[in-house]
Amino acid sequence: MAKGTIKGGCLCGAVRYTAKGKPEHLGHCHCNMCRKSTGAAFGTFAGFPSADVRFTKGKPKYFRSSKWAARGFCAKCGGTLVYKLVKDDSKIWLSVGSMDDLGAVRPEMHIFTAEMAPWLKLADGLPRHKGMP
Repeated sequence: MAKGTIKGGCLCGAVRYTAKGKPEHLGHCHCNMCRKSTGAAFGTFAGFPSADVRFTKGKPKYFRSSKWAARGFCAKCGGTLVYKLVKDDSKIWLSVGSMDDLGAVRPEMHIFTAEMAPWLKLADGLPRHKGMP
């Protein structure tokens, strides 16, 4: 798990960020919205206190994907960067795929496995939750 500063950004480099410390939550999300927003079988996100995340170049553009969440992406290249809860701005979840060093973090669980792609077979031994734990 990361102890120092995590750096990352979008595909084109128009948006860059740093995150201090280690994530409070880190997991693979199999919900339909994460699949559609990332274009992948699941999204992997690391949750940090918002005060510990700083955008050092540019800022994400947000799309309100549901009544409870907004997803941030680069307006130039479309790269998935973050999601956050609309009613609680104290936390922000960074897309692990947008991090410069994937070895800086380690996922701890799978969530919303009730919506998992039926052809996906994972043998990572991580705890699985049908919804949000």
